[in-house]
Amino acid sequence: MIVCSCNVLSDHDVRNAVNAASGLPRSAKEIYGCLGCSAECGRCARTIKTIINEACAEACCADCPEHSAAETEAEEQVEYALAAA
Repeated sequence: MIVCSCNVLSDHDVRNAVNAASGLPRSAKEIYGCLGCSAECGRCARTIKTIINEACAEACCADCPEHSAAETEAEEQVEYALAAA
């Protein structure tokens, strides 16, 4: 799925950048840097942050309280986005 239409970035591009980075990028700005581009309109920043949280949660232990809260928030954002569509 395309998450950034300005730079034509897919969710796979973002996940690959997170997994390839040595320090697990924590912001959309860091992801853009990893992918050699920059934010244009910024509408994708929230989606990119959700993907980062999901990828970091997968890399972390299942009992980590930081990522379980992020995962719940990400699920709520997806449900909201689907309801709005």
